Amino acid sequence: MSNFSTLLYAAEQGIAHITLNRPERLNALGKQSLVEINMALDLAESDDSVRAIVVSGAGKAFSSGFDLKEQMEARPEGDAIWREILARDFDTTMRFWDSPKPTIAAVHGACLAGAFEIALACDITVAAESAIFGEPELKFGAGIVTMLLPWLTGPKQAKEIILTGLDRIDAHSARELGVVNRVVPEGEHVAEAMRIARTMAVIDPNLVRVTKSAINHSFEARGMKAALQHALDLDHAVESKGSPDKQAFMAVARERGMREAIQWRDRRFSER
Repeated sequence: MSNFSTLLYAAEQGIAHITLNRPERLNALGKQSLVEINMALDLAESDDSVRAIVVSGAGKAFSSGFDLKEQMEARPEGDAIWREILARDFDTTMRFWDSPKPTIAAVHGACLAGAFEIALACDITVAAESAIFGEPELKFGAGIVTMLLPWLTGPKQAKEIILTGLDRIDAHSARELGVVNRVVPEGEHVAEAMRIARTMAVIDPNLVRVTKSAINHSFEARGMKAALQHALDLDHAVESKGSPDKQAFMAVARERGMREAIQWRDRRFSER
């Protein structure tokens, strides 16, 4: 067991388990969380005894996504700072895709925005019945950091989810979309992810590594990495300038708090 402030890390019987551990904030992914996720992945990837990596969330949810409250308080402005923020967000997400070891997301409760993108980047996603997925970013004037969804669903589904800010996709619907592998009863998502990881842990790790690389290459050869970078550049252009919707959302958040800002956002769409 290693010491972190925003997550728990344990490596036993060939499996590294990363538990996002800010339950009081629905495991929102702030700067420290992202730094520590990378540290935990470094530990897992450098440990020859680890054959698979499971990521889950403590408390009521997997994660609500990138930490808007932290962003609200920091008030980032300008090209350079936004390039740094978005690069950290993007690179952390893609660590799960690029890891030489298989990655499994065990999801319950909210799994939204940046957290949804982490689950998409994992090789396998197991969802409890309570899991809720979505990409609400456009509803409050933000862009998509890691545009993986169109590569894992189809363009029609991805456009509907992203362009309307869908954020109530239940576990069974997510499975039908192809972004969840298995739906299990509440409370069994981590155990199921561990069962899958234990199966992988028996197989020759070099064989797993090269086969994962081959599967990933089937996407990357079609230009996935270039497309993701292009989308990130567009998001940087949006965030560094600041959309009117994002400015209005943050103004409400600073004046009345993040909960009120989310309610304000939702009211804009409630009568449509």
